[in-house]
Amino acid sequence: MTEPDPIRVLLADDQELLRGSLRLLVDSTPGMVAVGEAGTGERAVELARAERPDVVLMDVRMPGMDGIEATRRICAATPGAASSGPKVLILTTFDLDEYVYAGLRAGASGFLLKNTPPADLLAAIRVIAAGEGLLAPSVTRRLIAEFARGSAASPPHPAAGALDALTGREREVLTLVARGLSNLEIAATLHVSTATVKTHIGRLLAKLGARDRAQLVIAAYEGGLVSVSRHRP
Repeated sequence: MTEPDPIRVLLADDQELLRGSLRLLVDSTPGMVAVGEAGTGERAVELARAERPDVVLMDVRMPGMDGIEATRRICAATPGAASSGPKVLILTTFDLDEYVYAGLRAGASGFLLKNTPPADLLAAIRVIAAGEGLLAPSVTRRLIAEFARGSAASPPHPAAGALDALTGREREVLTLVARGLSNLEIAATLHVSTATVKTHIGRLLAKLGARDRAQLVIAAYEGGLVSVSRHRP
């Protein structure tokens, strides 16, 4: 049986020591390989275009272009389906709402803190590479808080107006996704199989033009499908 291609990972962080540690972690993990290191946002964008990684581990605070803008440029180069280009996993020390919201709006597929255990980080890379979105614990709650404070006054997500095209069951599934439920929990809530839930989520991604689960959460709140007031942290 042919071995699957390794997950190609690009490391973007302004701290050389941390980049080296991440490279060692990735390269020592079966099924993964580090394809480049970037110390600035500009360099991350260049390497993403040149190396075509599956996943970019992106720091937020870097000299010059920051990680949010670098994420926006990388994701803008490959709009649409998550499989069309590199996925960005933001990895930062700063557990701040502004970074979570801005990063996901920029097109990131996930958000983790730098104190995440190595095993969890590797698991996150696999999840992101498979085309799923991943949010660190409490990130969905933080997104809700961000909306509650009114910081979502920026232009609405393009997918927001597409909610009218969803079926009743698709709206149910999207609501549960926005509330942070896993596929297994959604299946139990709706009394359907997990395969059925995956099918609904696939249709939601296509109809809303979302890259992954994280963008479905944003679309649900910006479209008014879920009430912020009932889900304050």
